[in-house]
Order: sequence, then structure tokens, then C-alpha cells
Amino acid sequence: MKRDSVADLDVTGGQQRAAWQRRDAPPVERLRTDLWSIPVPMPDNPLRYVLVYALAGDSGLTLIDAGWDDDVAWTALVDGLATFGATPEDVRGVLVTHMHIDHVGLARRLHETSGAWVALHPADAEGLADPDYRIRERAAKADRRWFRSLGASTEQADALIAAMGPHDTRSSQALADRLIEHKQSIRLPGWTVTAIHTPGHTPGHLCFYDEESRAMFGGDHLLPRITPNISAYRDPESDALGDFLQSLDDVSQLEVSEVLPAHEWRYRKVAVRVEQLKKHHEARLSEVLEAVRRHGSTVPWELAAELTWSRPWESYDGLLQIAAIGETAAHLGHLRRRGLVSVTDESTPRYRAL
Repeated sequence: MKRDSVADLDVTGGQQRAAWQRRDAPPVERLRTDLWSIPVPMPDNPLRYVLVYALAGDSGLTLIDAGWDDDVAWTALVDGLATFGATPEDVRGVLVTHMHIDHVGLARRLHETSGAWVALHPADAEGLADPDYRIRERAAKADRRWFRSLGASTEQADALIAAMGPHDTRSSQALADRLIEHKQSIRLPGWTVTAIHTPGHTPGHLCFYDEESRAMFGGDHLLPRITPNISAYRDPESDALGDFLQSLDDVSQLEVSEVLPAHEWRYRKVAVRVEQLKKHHEARLSEVLEAVRRHGSTVPWELAAELTWSRPWESYDGLLQIAAIGETAAHLGHLRRRGLVSVTDESTPRYRAL
């Protein structure tokens, strides 16, 4: 994820931003009489925490996202609920913005504790259930093929798979027992929200829009400081970046009073943020295209090291390296869709400028 300026945004999550600047966790916040924000920590991750939103009604709570699946995160979620007199047994359901483990992770424990339903978009629900994602041995083979197709050597691919090991909880993630489609109206205890399909970060990413307050629970789609990782994960024919850019245009058509993101802090001025994100990706596309022209023929693995990132490339390893190289592949794929690059070898695609 790449950092962007927040100078032109109206920050509403002042305590959240102040805590971020102190490199601390923000407090549990009551945002209105029936809505709370709970920070749930993420291990060894520069994003530090995911913001879980608790929506209250007479017959219980609905959570938007659940947090990372480990004991420290579970304790933080339980303690966060306790600050307003709730327990995991009060949770009736979890609306999951997308399939990543910091968002769906604790949904399994919540389901086991209270019987809470778990809801995702069909594309991400299918991804979670895919044996090539869920069964560790099969997932490792599929990931190895993907890394090799990006230009990694066998040794480099094996090193990335080993780096994923400590954080690989894919086999134990909750499966969806409810599916949510684009523009579906979802009736919850005390709330009605509309699902907005915003693919890009994942194929099934969802935002949730409260028409009464015009607030948008933005997941990772609309973060105030950084751009979400857009990766062509395992599918070189996909156009994840094109999907993301279209999703930005779709969201900009809504009247949004405030964005409640899954990381960092709340803010206003969605139209400004949308333009910032689009401008960032246009600049990155130009940078990638120029790098391809310098090489003549290249693969995402070698190209990523030449691009501008938020920290020195030498410090990227493990999950950060996977994200960066996957994002490089997504930009190359979008340039191919625009007719600006072509592929010279389909087995290990090498890209050249047209």
C-alpha cells in the first residue's frame, strides 16, 4: 500500500489519527448511540490494527469485519465489546468487507461462540472455500506457480512461501453462510445498510452504505492515507486495477457524509480522496510503462525493485514483497488492457512496451 496526502481531507477521527501519529492504538469510540469503533491489533503488520464496527439494535449486535485470528486480537475484541456492556455472545452476525485474514479472521470464533452468521460477497466467499486457497499443501503449490509466473526463481518462490507460514491461517477461516450481492439492502437489528460491490483490493470487496446517515463503511477500499494493495493474485488475465478504478467512480456517485474505514481514521470529502487515488494510479502506470521501456522486456519480479515504494525496496520481504510484486503485475496487466504493453511469453509473461 502506498501513502498519500491527507492534507485536503476533513479528518473526523481525530483520536484515531493522533494515536496513529503516536504509533499507539486508538481508543474504543462511541460514534453515535448505536455505533462503536473497536481497534483490533494485527501482528507484525505496518497497518497495526483493523477497525471493527459494532452496530447495535434491540436484538443484538452486528459487526462489520472481525479482526485477525489470534488470541491477542480476540482479547482486544472481547475487551472492546465490554467497554459498552456487550459480549461476543451478543453478536448476531458479521458483515465481512472482504476475505483477507485481518477482516474475516475472528468471524470463526464469533460463529462458534454465539452462532453468528458470516456474510460476504459471492466472489470472496468462493475464494475462501477454494481448496487451492484453503488446503495448505494445495495453496502452497498454487502460490509457487503464481510466484514463478511473476519471474521468481524456484528458491525465491520457496522463500516467499516459507515467509507466509507464521501468518497462514487460511485453512481455519470461517466460510460464508450468507451471500451479499451488489446494491442489496441488508436489514439488521436497528439498521438497514446497502452493500456496494467495490472489487479491486479483492474480487468481492464490499462497502456498506447507511442511507440514513450517508456514512460509508469503507473497508480497505477508501483509506485516508494509503492506497489499498491492488494485486493480480494468481490471475494474470484479470484486471484488478481496472476494477478498482471503476469502483472508485461508482462510489463517487453516492452522497457520502463520512467514511468509516477499516484502518487508520475516519474522514470526509470522498470525492477528493477518489481523485487522489486515481491520480496515484495514473502516476504509477506511467512509472511502470517507463520502466518497461528502459528494459525492453521484463517480468514483474525484476520490475518491482525499480519502482517507488513507501520504504526502501531492500526492506521489503515476505508478505510486503508479495503485495508489491502482485501490485506491479496488476499495473502491467492494466497497461496491457490499454494496449500500451504486450506479453512476449505466456508461460512466464515478459512484458514489452508497444
